[in-house]
Amino acid sequence: MGLTIFVLWRFFGASFLGFLFLHGFCACDKAPHFSFVHNANSAPEVSYYDYIIIGGGTAGCPLAATLSENASVLLLERGGSPYGNSNITNLSSFGAALADPSPSSPSQRFISEDGVINARARVLGGGSCLNAGFYTRASPDYVRNVGWEGRLVNESYKWVEDVVAFEPTMRQWQSAVRDALLEVGVSPYNGFTYDHISGTKIGGTIFDQQGHRHTAADLLGYANPSSLTVFLHASVRRILFRTKGRARPLAHGVIYRDGSGGKHRAYIRRGSKNEIIISAGAIGSPQLLMLSGIGPINQLKAHNISVLMEQPVVGQTMSDNPMNAVFVPSPVPVEVSLIQVVGITQFGTYIEAASGANFAGGTTSRDFGMFSPKIGQLSTVPPKQRTPEALAKAIEAMEQLDESAFRGGFILEKIMGPISTGHIELTSKDPNQNPLITFNYFKEPQDLQRCIDGISIIERVIDSTSFSNFRLDNLSTPELLNMTANSPVNLLPRHSNTSKSPEQFCKDTVMTIWHYHGGCQVGSVVDREYKVVGVDALRVIDGSTFNASPGTNPQATVMMLGRYMGVSILRERLAMAMATATQEL
Repeated sequence: MGLTIFVLWRFFGASFLGFLFLHGFCACDKAPHFSFVHNANSAPEVSYYDYIIIGGGTAGCPLAATLSENASVLLLERGGSPYGNSNITNLSSFGAALADPSPSSPSQRFISEDGVINARARVLGGGSCLNAGFYTRASPDYVRNVGWEGRLVNESYKWVEDVVAFEPTMRQWQSAVRDALLEVGVSPYNGFTYDHISGTKIGGTIFDQQGHRHTAADLLGYANPSSLTVFLHASVRRILFRTKGRARPLAHGVIYRDGSGGKHRAYIRRGSKNEIIISAGAIGSPQLLMLSGIGPINQLKAHNISVLMEQPVVGQTMSDNPMNAVFVPSPVPVEVSLIQVVGITQFGTYIEAASGANFAGGTTSRDFGMFSPKIGQLSTVPPKQRTPEALAKAIEAMEQLDESAFRGGFILEKIMGPISTGHIELTSKDPNQNPLITFNYFKEPQDLQRCIDGISIIERVIDSTSFSNFRLDNLSTPELLNMTANSPVNLLPRHSNTSKSPEQFCKDTVMTIWHYHGGCQVGSVVDREYKVVGVDALRVIDGSTFNASPGTNPQATVMMLGRYMGVSILRERLAMAMATATQEL
């Protein structure tokens, strides 16, 4: 058993990333056919619209669908479609997407300067095509602090939920975690709810009862097909501004390239309410502002970018909620489940779990699913070290494992906020190249203390009576923690016997939960209407504007925000039209 578990943990890091981030990829074979979705190769050289949205992700899709109700809209997405690709739609093929390093891959890997392996979405529907599917609203306090209109927030959540949110089917593993959380005092029990409430609850999921994923791309079904144009594989190079004779720059167009490198221009029609809206995500949005001449002047000059407006806080105050997890091998088979139960503690830590009857996906295939050396941790090793000999040795070790070694699940904790922040730095003028990204995990002591408290809850859950059927008697909780600490979950140095130092355990085993945000925050880069400060006809609407990650998972709120702001913008447009009509009378 000891050798089995040791070898298993050699592959823990990337397998966990693969499980949470890619398991059950987008939608199903019964994909909608959107007549307004085209490859950018077919785009005209020059075109005109009322609104241009850059980024067809979790916020961009609901925003585009809403605005198309009463305006002409162009949605530009640098990735491809989530529909019709067997590597995306088939559960059995999900590992192929993680292994795919090509420019058309739906996920783009990066490693933060902190040494944490991460990925950003590159597909219509954004991160909702890649995540673990958990659906939960932001808390009422979060909504009040942001200053959103409560009634419209609730209506917008409902608009999203009618298409993408479902109640999960609870089985043994998730039920045991739920009962264990209550046993150790994470109470009260709030049952199934989309609401963010302290205690233990069952949250929503974007997987339906047949196990098919529903994403933000599905929200395009709300669109007016005669008013919306979506171009895929459309990489926006920069935003164009008018400055002559103006007190403030006016955004009026974009330059983008198609998948073959063809150059296109799109402009907004003249009109006081027509706009360009960036929804490129927490990394893409600040990156595009800088590439367009808005950002820290030292970065712009370093890359010979003409300075439109010095804005030193663009790309700053970036945050990623740190995650730490413990794998618990099970003596009995467990169901495949993604995040369904969450324990929301009073001290700012969230406890969640995932499980798999066989994480390997069937060892008889000799590919080992997400544990495969071809797509797992070896894929993060520099290519020169990823030799055929190293690959063959890893595969041989995997073939010696008993199938029971892959049984079990993860119990993880994520901290609220976080308080610690970092930044991004441009590496080139190519928007498809990742910038340098630093998150400064646990830089602030309060973040580290929350992690310590969360690990303490996980230990108690593992040792609880409610969870006893799913843990091996011969492996103590400290041994499980030490195995985690010795596994390659990130690229940070290791320390010995970290189970005796929870502070060191948190630092050594930190991973991402893909909830990064900031870089274009409200109150610094954009105002409360999400308009970029200092320029006209330009907004940013996505998670880059968040000062903290909402709820236990932000995707519901990001989708809600797209709908919410779409309705708000159309209200402004209608009010302007009515005022103009009144004046003409």
